[in-house]
Amino acid sequence: MSAGVLRTSAGDPIEQRLGELYNDLTEVIAEFRPTVMAIEQIFLNKNRATAIGVARASGVAILAAANHGMVVREFTPTTVKQAIAGYGNAEKRQMQKMVAARLRLSDLPKPADAADALAVALCYFQTTKFEALA
Repeated sequence: MSAGVLRTSAGDPIEQRLGELYNDLTEVIAEFRPTVMAIEQIFLNKNRATAIGVARASGVAILAAANHGMVVREFTPTTVKQAIAGYGNAEKRQMQKMVAARLRLSDLPKPADAADALAVALCYFQTTKFEALA
């Protein structure tokens, strides 16, 4: 198993940052050859600038997936928390602990963004399993 976080420099122009994100995602896709991308749906929080930046990055991720013929599944934050912790308002620390337990990791996944990504992936697998039973 592998997990990580892609980061760009906050001081760089947005077009450069989104281009770097696309290129980095393309490299990850080429290396691991996934067929599905599970992502967390954007929710509008109090900070519009943050929400807009996350929405742009999400769009780039969806584009990278589409350009590689991948299926994209989106999940709300509440759905992910409910699936992983059994509680839709679980705190970040609770989610990290549940992800570590479910993946049998000796340490909590870090950074927190990596734990979030693992939680979304686990949510996808759990949801897919239940859909197959229907």
